[in-house]
This record gives sequence, structure tokens and C-alpha cells, in this order.
Amino acid sequence: MNTAYKNFIKRSEEISFDLLHRKTIQFNMGKYDAAVERGMKRYKDIEKAKAHIAAKKRKALQNLDETLLTFEKNAIENGIHVHWAVDTKEALTHVNHIVRQKNAKKIVKMKSMTTEELEFNEFFEHENIEVIETDLGEFIVQVAGEKPYHIVTPAMHKSKKDVNELFHRLYDMDINSTAEEMTEFVRQLLRKKFTEADIGITGANFIVADIGGIATTENEGNGIMSASFPKTHIVLAGIEKVIPSMNDLAAFWPTLSVHGTGQAITVYNTIYTGARKQTEDFGPEEMHVILIDNKRSEILQEPFQSDSLACIRCGACLNACPVYRNIGGYTYESTYSGPIGSVLAPFYQGFDISGHLSYACTICGKCTEVCPEKIDLHMLLLHNRQKDVEELGNKGFFAFVMTVYQFFSLHASLFGIGMSNIKNFFARTFAKNGFGKKRSLPEFKEPFRNQFKKRKK
Repeated sequence: MNTAYKNFIKRSEEISFDLLHRKTIQFNMGKYDAAVERGMKRYKDIEKAKAHIAAKKRKALQNLDETLLTFEKNAIENGIHVHWAVDTKEALTHVNHIVRQKNAKKIVKMKSMTTEELEFNEFFEHENIEVIETDLGEFIVQVAGEKPYHIVTPAMHKSKKDVNELFHRLYDMDINSTAEEMTEFVRQLLRKKFTEADIGITGANFIVADIGGIATTENEGNGIMSASFPKTHIVLAGIEKVIPSMNDLAAFWPTLSVHGTGQAITVYNTIYTGARKQTEDFGPEEMHVILIDNKRSEILQEPFQSDSLACIRCGACLNACPVYRNIGGYTYESTYSGPIGSVLAPFYQGFDISGHLSYACTICGKCTEVCPEKIDLHMLLLHNRQKDVEELGNKGFFAFVMTVYQFFSLHASLFGIGMSNIKNFFARTFAKNGFGKKRSLPEFKEPFRNQFKKRKK
């Protein structure tokens, strides 16, 4: 039992029985559920919309190399500097080279899960470069010294009271400040940061191949300001974000929005096709796009789990998952949490570290049901489990236990021959906390096979 697994079990128990945390999460997710329910009613046939974008994304993934090269060619023609990064180290090296070249001291940053994957903030803070999160939720967790709790809603775990106390402690704000007053305070603070920043970082919701552009979607406008105020705009994007055509955005953007927040479409939807042109008065002087692999090519080779690369990071599977709703985002100890995180984390971090996340699932299928990309998430988790067992199969003790289990499983009649006492002994000895310390493990009684025979007689 590795340390990550022990921490997961311990943390899961703590969070599951933290009533205040549960109340906050259920309240925030309740608002999300209501908004999404309203949003779905705008569609005559939401399943048809999902099938359309799912087919488009699969096509892009099937021709990933060609689609990326098409993007690179068109982006270079637009004056964009395109860089390729095989892993985290190479991606950060590219950014650091640009930072040193520009003698940059301050970076403003749009919300981006890809940068969380790279541990971008930690790297540049160690290099004595100030990095400021400009999304309100990301700003809150950054100043609190935390990581995003949720793919779409970084501060979902915090109540208004929590933010009041945080801002009172850090900025001496009135502890009874309204949400509007706190938002205005952050807005004014960030305005200054935008104008002082040397470099702006954004992610990419979509890499648009046919126009050599980057498409982003947001609700606060901080992404646009991160890209346009500083003299240098850097995009960090996973290679799986590519889509074939700008025309596809008409389907992708609203379908992403309705699953992510329940909106018909988010407030700001922007396409970046290069730095400021000579005929333009505003915008960055340079634009760089760093295309990041970071094991995505390896996942692409998997016969089943490769489908997870179709994910558009809407967060719907997290909100639907009964496990996530009870144990929260931090328990996973991975950049991506919830069902999609449980599929991806073992490939990013190794099955020896994160393989246990594949079992953090009831296989209820709700995540698959809500996924706009029609990814069979619960089935991918079963394939992850198979891969995990195959890797563990080479380890002596595990192989022995599974051999014994296989024998009894293939000879079910053995369970009916006075075995209850033996099974209860092993259960009490080795699995007494199988259902957690808060619940007792029920005793084995007469097997159903025997009961059925008696009833039949």
C-alpha cells in the first residue's frame, strides 16, 4: 500500500464526514445543477449536439499529427512563434527563455489547467518572477496558498464567509464585506497588475488548425486582458486541444458552456491569430504558442484510454460524480480530479502512484451520461483497473492472493460448504474496516445458492 493510497483513504474519510465542507459543496453544486438544467432546455436535441462535437474531436485526434502541422503552418504565417515541448521541463524551459530574453519581472495569467499541470507558478516564483492569477476563483486559491479545487470552479470549496476571513486577514478588508465589494477590490488590484505585467499567459480551450489561431472562453474578461496588456503573449496548450476548423467553434463553444456553467454561451469568446498588426493600436508585440505533449502521445497509443483525450474540460463529470461530491477535489492529489482525473492521473503520474484513483468510482455511469464528448469514462476506469492489475500481477504476494481468489471464484460451490465461519474470520481479521470506521462489516451467512435450493424444494 503506497503513501498516495494511504493519504487518499485518510483524506477521503476526513472530508466525507466534514459536515461544513459538505454543506458548502452541496450548496455550490446545487446552484450549478439548477443552472445546467435550465441551460439544457434551450436545446431541442442535446444528444445530437454532443454527437456532433464528439465526432469532430475524434476526427482531430485520429489525424492529430497532420492537424497540428496544419496549425503550425498557419500560425507561423500569422506571425506566431510556435514551440514544441515533449514534457513539463521542456515547456517551462521555453517560457523561461522568453522571460529571460524580455527581462520580465511580472507575469499575469489567465485560468489554465495546463499551467497547473506544469506547476507553472511554483517554478517561476522560485525564479523570483511574480506570477498573478487573474481569474477571481484562481486568485482566491492562489492568495490562500492552495490549488484549484475544481476544473472550472477553482474556489468551489470556499463559502463567502471563508473569502471574507481570507481577505480580512490578508488585505484588512471589512470582515462583513459583500461579495460585490470583495470583487471590486480584486478588480482594482488586478487592473494595476495588468498594466505593469511584462508577459501574459493564457491557456487554450481550442487550437484552431485551419486559421492558425487559439480560441479561449471565459466569463470575466481577465483572459483578454492577460493576452492584450503585456507586450508578450504566451499560450500554453496541450496538443489534444486541436480542432480542424474555426467553423467547428459554433458547436463547441455553446456545448462547452452549457455543460460547464449552464450558460447559452460564456461572456467572452476570443480567437487569437497573432500579435498586434501594424494597422492595430493595441495588443501584444509578440505571440508564442507552446504545444505540450507531456505523455499525451503515450495515452494516444492506448486502445481504449486514448478516448479520454477528447475531453474539453467542462467539469460536468466532476459535478455528476457521487464520489467527487463526497470526497472533494483535493483528495485526488492530482491536477485533474473527478472521473476524468482518475482516468488520466495514472498515465501522468504513474500507476504505482495514482493507480488507486481508478477504483474511486462506483461505476454508476453518471459521468458517461453527462459527458458532452460522449467519453465512456466509467468503462475507461475499468480498463485502467485492468491495466493496474496486469502491472501488479508480476508482484509475488499480489499474484498469490489473486490465484487463491481465482480458484474460489471458479469453484463457487466451495462457498456453500461450511465456509461462513472461515470467511467471517478472515473478514474480521483483514477487512474489519472495509466499509470504513463509521460502518460495520456485515457477516457472511448462508450462501444464496443454498437458500435458493431450499426455497425451490
